[in-house]
Amino acid sequence: MTRSFLNPTIMMTFLMLAAPLSGCIGVFEPDDGGTPAADDLQINGMLVAGDWSEVTLVAKQDLSVYIPYFVVDPSSSRAQNGTVLNIKSGSSETVSWLLPPRNPNAMVLVGEYGRNEWPVRAANESWHDWMEDPSNGGAVAVTENGDNGSWLWLTAHDSDGGAVEIKNFETERPQRSDLTMDDGVDASDGWVDGRSVYEWVEFMTDETPCSDVITCGTDGAVGYLDRWVGNQNPSYEEAIDYFEGVFTGFGLRAEVHRYWTGTVWAANVCGYKDGTTFPNEWLVFGGHFDIAPYATPTSLIPGLEQTGYGTRTGAYDNSAGSAMVLTTAGALADFDSRRTMVFCLWSSEEIGLWGSRAFAGDIPSGVTVSNYLNLDMAGVNYPGEYALSVYLGPDGSGDAIDQPGMFHLAEWIGADALNLAYQMERGAAEWAISGESPLWQNEYQDMVAIYESPTARSDHDSFQDIGVATLGWNGVVDGFPCYHKTCDKLETLEEYMITENATGVANLAHSWDIVTWWAVFAFLHMDQTPVPNEL
Repeated sequence: MTRSFLNPTIMMTFLMLAAPLSGCIGVFEPDDGGTPAADDLQINGMLVAGDWSEVTLVAKQDLSVYIPYFVVDPSSSRAQNGTVLNIKSGSSETVSWLLPPRNPNAMVLVGEYGRNEWPVRAANESWHDWMEDPSNGGAVAVTENGDNGSWLWLTAHDSDGGAVEIKNFETERPQRSDLTMDDGVDASDGWVDGRSVYEWVEFMTDETPCSDVITCGTDGAVGYLDRWVGNQNPSYEEAIDYFEGVFTGFGLRAEVHRYWTGTVWAANVCGYKDGTTFPNEWLVFGGHFDIAPYATPTSLIPGLEQTGYGTRTGAYDNSAGSAMVLTTAGALADFDSRRTMVFCLWSSEEIGLWGSRAFAGDIPSGVTVSNYLNLDMAGVNYPGEYALSVYLGPDGSGDAIDQPGMFHLAEWIGADALNLAYQMERGAAEWAISGESPLWQNEYQDMVAIYESPTARSDHDSFQDIGVATLGWNGVVDGFPCYHKTCDKLETLEEYMITENATGVANLAHSWDIVTWWAVFAFLHMDQTPVPNEL
């Protein structure tokens, strides 16, 4: 990788907490032998959640340790989904790992030296739940490293190798010092975080007037408003120029793709980071950047703004998704990925998916898209009083899971890293009874539904049409009263996300934290092992 995952800011933040957070237990004394116990493994270092951090694992006797989290292989310098380390008595291994961002309970499994088979949790339960009742789990076995690295990979297996010792511990996620609980401070730091997404949306939709056309643009506002697709709409073009610069500032290769579609230009802005192993396999993140245009020209005249179709800001649809694409791009830009990362802000979604369809239909010869992740209208959902939908596809039958690999991955991430097993269970039950439509309209509490979507009303449809398995997220859609209306503003989202125990700002930060982390974890999995279209 091109940068160290050990963040010096976190080191300073946790300096005073190092002793209580450390896995170190007393003075190290080698054991004389016997079956390894959890206490035979000593963890030295700060147990940081939600960011790459470094610890040292010390063995008091010969043992194996199964780490069920993302680690960085020291030879390939790439992230991999877990590993098993064999450590001799008195020896140690230094590990850079990514512990769950939204679950304070973490654990590793300890077994006899050289052990190859291990139990594993079910996809829809957390490791903590599995520890309480391991009857629903499965098994994995070690396999060779697929990156010419030095640490073992893991694969599904039919035997779990029998009893195992569990070393569990609590973690602490870093937080910004300038925020309060009402501001979403507990979702404000780490490798990615929801508060940063909130601030992107706040910036993009800022309607504060300004008179300097050179710095403010033709929309006359501090933010980037009026992003309606048209024949070189100056406000849209100014936004493209700015965010092309943002991608470049991240260190990505920024490109603006223009396509003539019907009677208008479709213009996408994308940032690329070439993969170092499979550069001709593209893993694409996307969210549409255009917003619903006003229905009549008179809507632009002050005092005559209509309350029907159209919006200047598009905070929910889809400044939110665009902000999450930017946040993910910023985090992953320095990442040494196997496959080429492509982050795109699509145009023309609101008038027929023209931007993403043009892109998907113009993939260079010899290049394939391995997977696509879609971010559109997420935010007004859990932990507010609406459902979070995690949709995948393509859906073939409607009455069976046609994409079991993608379904398993979505559950695996949600249940443990995001600590949503209970909410997912409720969502599965509601989906089984009512399907997709109520999830997009009604109020719910503690509801996260993972399902194959029978509809495709966003840019993921463009990639499903070329045979790509996709994953995406959205909150309430048709039930949102400001859908494609003037009132689609950040303050409206805040109002709809107020609950008895949290402000709308805090809940939005947590909502965007959940979705952004889900997308980032999906990327890490898909970079190591793409998820095939199983239809």
